[in-house]
Amino acid sequence: MARDEEAVRARVRARYGRTAEEAGVGGACCASDYSEAELARIPAESVLGEGSGNPVRHAGLRPGEVVVDLGSGAGVDVFLAASEVGPTGRAIGFDMTPEMLARARKAVAKAGAKNVEFRESVIEKVPLPDASADAVLSNCVINLSPDKPAVFREAFRVLRPGGRLVVSDIVQERPLEIVDDDCGCVSTAMVRNEYLETIRAAGFRDLEILEDRPWLRSGRRVDASAVTLRAIRPRKEVKT
Repeated sequence: MARDEEAVRARVRARYGRTAEEAGVGGACCASDYSEAELARIPAESVLGEGSGNPVRHAGLRPGEVVVDLGSGAGVDVFLAASEVGPTGRAIGFDMTPEMLARARKAVAKAGAKNVEFRESVIEKVPLPDASADAVLSNCVINLSPDKPAVFREAFRVLRPGGRLVVSDIVQERPLEIVDDDCGCVSTAMVRNEYLETIRAAGFRDLEILEDRPWLRSGRRVDASAVTLRAIRPRKEVKT
């Protein structure tokens, strides 16, 4: 099993390593959602067009908060979050692809950002203390993980009680028997109901889908969707 997981990660690293070294935006299948005003606040080098939504927009970030981005890539959501939490806050991106981290860190140096940092890590095991973040974000990355329950458990662990998880991701609408797809995010995605139950099983409550749109179609039938959701770590432990 561990060998299979590492094989998945190796494929993901290879693909996104190439993406990080290419000029311009990512593939046409991606549909990240950033306004001109938002893009004006962050380094252009961090924008690769590799998301499926805009989790920062729905996170309700406040000055002084600590924000964690799982699978941060070149850093678009980290920089955007940093612009909202301000100099007294901090935005930390975790990514396992060296080329993405190199690109993100160059953007930090060029922008002179003081409240941003990027660390190398898989998203199933984040090197942060328990209850150290106010918000955990992720944008079209968890679908690539070979162990999605571990990702959500880790997000729950690093959040403070009352903290929120805000994720943009891809879900299958029914089991799809496909080995790969153009953007590499549908074949490894979970079926919607299983995905939502996995989040709840990690301990999150008050799960709410904020955006929901078709991502992949077969004729008139929707095979996969892009969703943005928010869930809360309860302030008090919920016994099951």
